[in-house]
Amino acid sequence: MSLLPHPGTGEPFASPVPPGAGWPGDLATPDTRVARTPGGVARLAARASLDEVSARLSVCRACPRLVTWREDAAVTKRASYADEPYWGRPAPGFGSATPSILVVGLAPAAHGGNRTGRNFTGDLSADWLHASLHRTGLAAQPTSTYAGDGQRLEHVRLLNPVRCAPPENRPTPVERDTCAPWMRRELTLLLPSVRAVVCLGAIGWRAAWTALGDAGVDVPRPLPRFGHAVEERAGDLTVVGCYHPSPHNTYTGRLTADMLDAVLRRARGIAGLD
Repeated sequence: MSLLPHPGTGEPFASPVPPGAGWPGDLATPDTRVARTPGGVARLAARASLDEVSARLSVCRACPRLVTWREDAAVTKRASYADEPYWGRPAPGFGSATPSILVVGLAPAAHGGNRTGRNFTGDLSADWLHASLHRTGLAAQPTSTYAGDGQRLEHVRLLNPVRCAPPENRPTPVERDTCAPWMRRELTLLLPSVRAVVCLGAIGWRAAWTALGDAGVDVPRPLPRFGHAVEERAGDLTVVGCYHPSPHNTYTGRLTADMLDAVLRRARGIAGLD
């Protein structure tokens, strides 16, 4: 097995990175319990602490197709990252442990979060999101390029309903359902401090409403339709829609930097941070 240096620390790591190897931010150890079935996910997520959720989901092997895809991507790599190790494991949430704002996407990218080990990091969508978080006073720096790069989020946590990079960015319904207990438990632990939920794209919108309902939040029925800057109440929370900062949306101008900034500033206001 070849070892390659981490871009920030210079330490040698294998791809995929084994738990306990010292990757920045990795909370798992060789003794962390591993879920190998949907029932195992449900059991290990239930009553776990926030750190335990992050550790346990980061070694999850309950979806064979996703395990194969994420680990194959970590070995074959993209040519531009051929000299870097890949995380190659599920990506935990990133940000504050007591957030006022949640930002919900869908899943890590094969050469983004699956490479860096941090969700919303290391690809073009992440570049747009972190630049906006920084402009709106919610992030310490305008970039998030690798684990341990010094990025710190203020009052925000970034979550994905699916924690493994899926082929063609399309998890199956069974894979989404299998992963759901991780999100449900994480939300349950975070909700006491949360006031605003920003959903990136229609898929993130639907996933967030489902997860909020599963976590015991009183959600409207039927579920509201997605729209950019649409706001809907859910108990004590306000859920805000936002076009996803994907290259398709940003290159075509469907989502501009000003539009993304406006949504995050609105979330700041809802959360009482202004």
